[in-house]
Amino acid sequence: MFSYSINDQLKLALPRPLIDASALSTLIDADRDELGRWLPWVDTLRSPQDETAFLQSVLSHFAQGTSLNTVIWVGNAPAGMISFNGFHELSQSADIGYWLGRQFRGRGVMTQAVRGLCRLGFDEYALNKITIEAAVDNHASNAVAEHAGFHLDGTLRANELLADGAHDGHVWSLLKSEF
Repeated sequence: MFSYSINDQLKLALPRPLIDASALSTLIDADRDELGRWLPWVDTLRSPQDETAFLQSVLSHFAQGTSLNTVIWVGNAPAGMISFNGFHELSQSADIGYWLGRQFRGRGVMTQAVRGLCRLGFDEYALNKITIEAAVDNHASNAVAEHAGFHLDGTLRANELLADGAHDGHVWSLLKSEF
């Protein structure tokens, strides 16, 4: 497995579609309502086969250099995913997206994963700025951004279209010079 170690218990790894899809699908199924509240794509992944196809597509995007999606591993267990959803060459920036299985929340896992991905982005991808966008009322996601050292740049009206309608969104950023 191609991976990036954050510490002795936490690593980020390129997905292995045929191996990782079942475990990731199980994590999503176990918390479908809460994840689906904030992540519109949850409703499109209904089976391990759907997850396999998704993981294959993100590996293709990685090969093209347009995104980097990784599986978060806590010990020997897949815990969720974190990604650079897109690289913006002209501004030397990227935006982060993430989700975490219920049993791994509340332990600082995602904050550490975000900081690890930032280190990778600043050191290996020559990024100058990394952003996170989160619905204003997604308190957990906003807390991750804050605890990871991001700066709240502002709020965009009706920035995210979620299952229950448009939500205002916070925009967070971290500059390389601040990391």
